[in-house]
Amino acid sequence: MIGVPFPGSSIKRRPNIFKYFLINIRLNLSQMKTEKNLVSVIMPVHNEADCIVPVLDELYRVLESAPLHEIIVVDDGSTDGSSALIADFAASHPGVRAFRLEPNAGQSAAFWAGIQAATGDIIVLMDADGQNDPADIKRLVASLDEADICCGYRARRNDSPSRRLASRLANAYRRAILGDEIIDTGCSLKAFRAPMLKHLQYWDGMHRFLPMLASLRGARIVQIPVAHRSRMAGKSKYTNFHRLKRTLRDLRGVAWLKSRTRPFAVTDIQTSPSDKRSGQDSSEQ
Repeated sequence: MIGVPFPGSSIKRRPNIFKYFLINIRLNLSQMKTEKNLVSVIMPVHNEADCIVPVLDELYRVLESAPLHEIIVVDDGSTDGSSALIADFAASHPGVRAFRLEPNAGQSAAFWAGIQAATGDIIVLMDADGQNDPADIKRLVASLDEADICCGYRARRNDSPSRRLASRLANAYRRAILGDEIIDTGCSLKAFRAPMLKHLQYWDGMHRFLPMLASLRGARIVQIPVAHRSRMAGKSKYTNFHRLKRTLRDLRGVAWLKSRTRPFAVTDIQTSPSDKRSGQDSSEQ
């Protein structure tokens, strides 16, 4: 039997597991332990020349102890020389793959391009500004032994008070509209079983709703606290007002999609001719 979550099902804030059934993918987690899986770490980059090399260097050193991994860096039409720095780093570090989008297409496009290029069984998303700590990746991946998605949330944020307030309001409003329990959708550091992402339709802004979109396909979600550091260099590409305006528009679309997702179950009721014959024989006896 396969199905999708039924509306009104109870969801507890701790340990934040959405107990959903898979609609078209049934994963046997006992046979897919994460330590045996290839992990693809995807990092979108836009005009981060001041920090991209040390960020990549730290990530590379952290992942050296993990034998099965690849790093996918997607330059989103940078104009500050980031692309050349990424290409040079990839050329001198095995397991690092570099791509470039032309023209600048946004963070969702860069993540999506990396997801499509990824060869791993597990996909980890993270930012390129140094605020995500790559040391948290191991815990995210380990959490997938019992789930399909692990979302990091920033327990202690190193941002301005106005940015923290805007994030709290946005998360609260999103939860009220969508009815989900994602604590911190603005935290890019997340781990997914690859099938949860590979077949999602691309649209601009989707990266903010990836756990929600995957949950409509039955993904089970856990959440863990992760470190959040000060930006290593450069400046944020978003303002509070710009982010809010786009998110409100996208929220309406995702809410509509959720409203049109109907719960159902499918049971195979076909009986083979041999099964019918054996049933008749037993009845005659």
